[in-house]
Amino acid sequence: MERKSLGFTIFIHACALLLAAIILAPIAWLFIMSISPAVDLAAKPLRWWPQAADFSRYRQLLSTAENSAGAAFTSSLRNSLEIAGMATLAALALAIPAGWAVSRTPTIGWSLSMVIATYMLPPVALAVPLYMGLSHLGLLNNVFGLALVYLTILAPFTTWLMKSGFDSIPREIEAAAMIDGAGLFQTLRIITLPLAAPVMATSALFAVLLAWDEFFYALLFTSDQRAKTLTVAIADLAGGRVSDYGLIATAGVLAALPPVLIGLVMQRALISGLTSGGVKG
Repeated sequence: MERKSLGFTIFIHACALLLAAIILAPIAWLFIMSISPAVDLAAKPLRWWPQAADFSRYRQLLSTAENSAGAAFTSSLRNSLEIAGMATLAALALAIPAGWAVSRTPTIGWSLSMVIATYMLPPVALAVPLYMGLSHLGLLNNVFGLALVYLTILAPFTTWLMKSGFDSIPREIEAAAMIDGAGLFQTLRIITLPLAAPVMATSALFAVLLAWDEFFYALLFTSDQRAKTLTVAIADLAGGRVSDYGLIATAGVLAALPPVLIGLVMQRALISGLTSGGVKG
């Protein structure tokens, strides 16, 4: 094996630590802001660490008292979970068969390219037709309606990811299963989908993140707590004449927890899906 010098090893570790510090510094500062009293956040010079940690904002946002900031936040949290979950499941349900069909039939690959080309359009260009469509269906300010809008965003992306995953699975494996007497759906269920499981998990994770972080359409198509998502609720906290930056930071920390937990749980599958390039025989 190639031996690396001590200096090179130290350099690699130093670069890794520097990268980690750059990535984690904003997150650490967000948490520090969330537990800092308002006096510390307004102090000059700025205090980088609070004299006394204040967790009252977390209790405030997690409160379910009627007509409180906590009630609005928890309602938005529930809406975000429902919308992201519905949109992700629907996107996967469409992307798995569509991705397999495009992968196994290259002559129809142009259709996926045309659908992905819609990403070149700015979201504002689609706002009016989407608004009119939701209004006609009576789905404005509705979690199902917003999930349907998100599906139009997630389906092309997840289909492209699933196609890449199916491309790495040799067709000969499926052909051998069919020669042995397996039908198409049996082959998919027993052979193809288990091999594509890491890519499915990766697609699901990215779909959840895209739906969780979306702001523009959620702002346009929701008006109250029946469908308002977390991104819009956090923006509302900053919309007053006097903004509590600590409360905004607290909302940001709480909003980041669900996707972080999902990412930690699916970390192994995510790495496998991103690095999959072949199947060992």
